[in-house]
Parts: sequence; structure tokens; C-alpha cells
Amino acid sequence: MVKIRLRRMGAKKNPYYRIVVADSHFPRDGRFIEEIGTYDPTATPSAISVNVERAKYWISNGAQPTDTVRALLKKAEAAQPAPEAAAEA
Repeated sequence: MVKIRLRRMGAKKNPYYRIVVADSHFPRDGRFIEEIGTYDPTATPSAISVNVERAKYWISNGAQPTDTVRALLKKAEAAQPAPEAAAEA
């Protein structure tokens, strides 16, 4: 099963995460298929950068996001300007 999950990076007590697509059998910080974004919880406010198109592609092909990644994707989509608003500007 393919999952969209967080891969922990950064130093001790200074976490930084990459949002990756990986097989559920691979280790948390090990092998992955594709990196689709980053998440920095230490920034104020938290910095989320996600390639929303690639995330939607993987979800449409059966990848299951973890609960945390699902919440991050909702925040990232809310931060993106609506296509109609971008066309009007």
C-alpha cells in the first residue's frame, strides 16, 4: 500500500519534515517514491509547502495520506488562491 506521510529531518529538538510518497513497508525515514512537499513546524506560523497537483495525482491513484498529512494538505489547499481569483487578477 502506498502512503503519503512525513519524513523527519533536522536536528534533535529541531524537527523539519518532508512530505513523501512511500510504500507502507519502507522505514519512516528510509526509501520513498517521490517528495511532494515540506513542513516546518518550528516556523511562526508553520511553513507548509506542497505540490498540490502531485498530491492529488497520488491520491487519485490510491495513495492514502496519514491523518497529519491530510490536515496539512487541507491547510495548503486553503492557502492557495482559487483558480477563478487568479484568472480575474
